[in-house]
Amino acid sequence: MTDFEQMLLKEVSTLPESRQADVLAFVRFLKISLPDEEKIKKDFQEALADARATAKRLNITDEDINDEIRAVREGK
Repeated sequence: MTDFEQMLLKEVSTLPESRQADVLAFVRFLKISLPDEEKIKKDFQEALADARATAKRLNITDEDINDEIRAVREGK
């Protein structure tokens, strides 16, 4: 057990039981709200593949995209 885990357990053990339940609920909330890195990567790859397929279907080149970006940045 790490020093942090020991410190956390010590702190939690000094709380009233009703507050210990709150700590547990909060830890569980934190766990479920963590982003799933693999899902994010998969979603990004799918979106990128879809964007590339759309660009190919519409005959949009990388040069076309760069020209649009340049024009926006230059305020044209």
